[in-house]
Amino acid sequence: MPCPSSCPPGLLALMAPGLALMATFSLPSQAGDRRALPVEKPPGVKGRTLILLDVNTKSPVRIISENFLSLQLDPSIIHDGWLDFLSSRRLVTLARGLAPAFLRFAGKRTDFLQFHNVKNPAKSRGGPGPDYYLKNYEDARSLDKLYNFADCSGLHLIFALNALRRNPNNSWNSSNALSLLKYSASKKYNISWELGNEPNNYRTLIGRSVNGSQLGKDYTQLRSLLQLIRTYSRAHLYGPNIGRPRKNVIGFLEGFLKVAGGTVDAVTWQHYYIDGRVAKVTDFLKTRLLDTLSDQIRKIQKVVNTYTPGKKIWLEGVGTSSAGGMNNLSDSYAAGFLWLNTLGLLASQGIDVVVRHSFLDHGHNHLVDQNFNPLPDYWLSLLYKRLIGPKVLAIHVAGLQRKPRPGRVIRDKLRIYAHCTSYHNHNYVRGSITLYIINLHRSRKKIKLAGTLRDKIVHQYLLQPYGKDGLHSKSVQLNGQPLAMVDDGTLPELKPRPLRAGRTLVIPPLTMSFYVVKNVNALACRYR
Repeated sequence: MPCPSSCPPGLLALMAPGLALMATFSLPSQAGDRRALPVEKPPGVKGRTLILLDVNTKSPVRIISENFLSLQLDPSIIHDGWLDFLSSRRLVTLARGLAPAFLRFAGKRTDFLQFHNVKNPAKSRGGPGPDYYLKNYEDARSLDKLYNFADCSGLHLIFALNALRRNPNNSWNSSNALSLLKYSASKKYNISWELGNEPNNYRTLIGRSVNGSQLGKDYTQLRSLLQLIRTYSRAHLYGPNIGRPRKNVIGFLEGFLKVAGGTVDAVTWQHYYIDGRVAKVTDFLKTRLLDTLSDQIRKIQKVVNTYTPGKKIWLEGVGTSSAGGMNNLSDSYAAGFLWLNTLGLLASQGIDVVVRHSFLDHGHNHLVDQNFNPLPDYWLSLLYKRLIGPKVLAIHVAGLQRKPRPGRVIRDKLRIYAHCTSYHNHNYVRGSITLYIINLHRSRKKIKLAGTLRDKIVHQYLLQPYGKDGLHSKSVQLNGQPLAMVDDGTLPELKPRPLRAGRTLVIPPLTMSFYVVKNVNALACRYR
């Protein structure tokens, strides 16, 4: 199937468990073995905070996947009739902007889809009507469209198979999956695989449970099937894609890893921050909410390091809110604070890949709306892809501050992460460094680059809401210019604002921004 005509062939922070920076409170005694920068109170500063920032340029503290920021498509696109639109030139252009990345095809409907190897199931003799197939079947034509979209967009498809087809003894019935595997192999489709979606929640979905040990056996069975098919004998397999790691879910993961820890190439779980029924815009500004992910990371890492030390970990299925999200909230500028902090936090903790749910269609957590217009989180993701490389760097900070009130917990409302600049961005020479900063304060903050960053030219990419809706806005501006597609086949140029060497960075309130520090010649960033 031809592509559309346009288709060409961390930072480590010193404070807080989440490794994010508290810019308003950083004392030398809390910096461990990291040397705090000497601070002198500049003239005219009366109680205001000036943050001095330097980056360790000698070696990275983490190296994440080139596909770190990846995407998810929910199988609801079959039920909702969106699959035909994947051939849209506009959608391919938007998806290609976020390549390289994985495209995970999975969601709640994963375990209710069956594969039917006919090109037009509506005309199959004696079979059910077209509505039945539309809602319940992934037919050959649908798989072709899905793979063609991923291939044209430069994305690697990960397909989650139905895990709820069960034999009487509760073992996995692989017959339908085998039909799908044979068909995709006959087409030479390069696909990685999973089995099921959030299996710890099956009892809630259908009143029937599958424990971790049994799912581990099912994964072992799937691996054996893949090895029998030459095309997929070395295919990657990921799982178990559990939900939030509460006590019972941790037990599920332990049972799974005991049986199939050596079978999977990465251990996966998913996370949603907010109950969509009660969220409001101020929720996205709460540092306590931003920090909830840190505890989950530690729990997952503890189990994985116990049973499969060194195994890669993916957060596979993440969004601002559950229940499909909330209109004018999880698809607004405000949701970007959670998304960008998620990216920074996961990278600094060594999580190899994060899969955003969803690229299109699913509720209001998506990156592209139903008119195929990019939403604020899309532009944020595009900036991340263009500017951020896989090497995470440690930073050093010091600042002036007012003494905190007794008993008050100070949370970090200014979060700063640092990476080597993306090698794919040819506007910057190797050795450049990119900072990305979240300012949740209702006042502007000033950062002075010091040490290796002192007196370097900086390019600013300041992302702010566009229009009268403020934090609720679904449009954004970059350095004061609104962002929009040029046409269906062309994304806009992301133009930086050059800052003179040595200039203090002024971070506006309630904003997200990226700063490329040019020509640092950082040793950590010279080589891939």
